[in-house]
Amino acid sequence: MTTTLSKEDFLIVKEQDVVPFRNKVKDAAVKTGMGILNQTKLITAASELVRNLLKYGGGGTVAIEAVNNGRENGVRLVFSDKGPGIADLSLAMQDGFSTGKSLGLGLPGTKRLVNEFNIQSTVGEGTTVTIIKWKNG
Repeated sequence: MTTTLSKEDFLIVKEQDVVPFRNKVKDAAVKTGMGILNQTKLITAASELVRNLLKYGGGGTVAIEAVNNGRENGVRLVFSDKGPGIADLSLAMQDGFSTGKSLGLGLPGTKRLVNEFNIQSTVGEGTTVTIIKWKNG
């Protein structure tokens, strides 16, 4: 069972919100004692997802949470938007799939950078992506 130790909500509505958000993610990773490699993986995944939140979801919120699963500490990020949603999640999770003209990591690349990845999306209602990076994961 994962326990939330602390939580901070971040509103993302414009490009200028991205850098302060990334700094908060780094701070949370450092506080867990996460090494530089795992910090980098978490920040890279967070950067991809926050850009998706802006580009496809029209902005939204991100919860930054310090978590513990009884053995290890980590950081959980929950990205939520009220955008158009993703019509075909299985297609969106395929390597190389893009609705934009970007060479971003995409959702599958982001999933590989973290220990836990969950996405829920309803067309016309929005998308929620939850990731966890464990300190030693």
